[in-house]
Order: sequence, then C-alpha cells, then structure tokens
Amino acid sequence: MSKALRFAPTVKELRLHLCQKSTTSAGVRQFIEKFYVNLKQQNPATPILIRECSNVNPTLWTRYEYGIEKQIPLTGMNAEQVFNAVENLTTKTIPNTANRLPK
Repeated sequence: MSKALRFAPTVKELRLHLCQKSTTSAGVRQFIEKFYVNLKQQNPATPILIRECSNVNPTLWTRYEYGIEKQIPLTGMNAEQVFNAVENLTTKTIPNTANRLPK
C-alpha cells in the first residue's frame, strides 16, 4: 500500500536524478515503482520529473516558489528513506518565502 503525501503549496516541482543501473540508485528506482503513481495522483498539478543518466549520483531536487531550490543526495538509500526525504522537502513551507513577495 502506497503512502499518501500532499505537497505544500510552495512546492512547484520535484526532480529525481538517478542512474538506470547503479546500485547506489537502486532505492530511488524502487521508490519510483512503489510511490510514484500515488504521489502524482495526490499532487496532479505539481510536475514530478524523473531524470535518468548513466553514473549520476542519485539526488532529489525540489523547486519552490520564487525560484528557491533545495537538494538532498539519495546515494544508497532504500525506497522508504527516499520517501522520507521527499516528505521532508515537500510538506513543510520553506522559510523566508513570505518575505519574498513581489513588491
């Protein structure tokens, strides 16, 4: 059973960078198989991009409003740890975005 996760409204994009074959990206591949469909169903307006490249270090990138980006390396994580990393970057409002309102 996949977990439900609603992104904070400040989240504008989620990107997963991974290698198609390396063992360091195995948990990210498992995360995609296990959680992607439910994440997309819960967050249909938010782009969730999956970028595969040979020998790349697996990384989670989250883009917030006003162009703020955060990243977490996912090297060697299992699917549950990757889910926790996604939850950490997508469910909390990023500080200082309220101070960046257009003038």
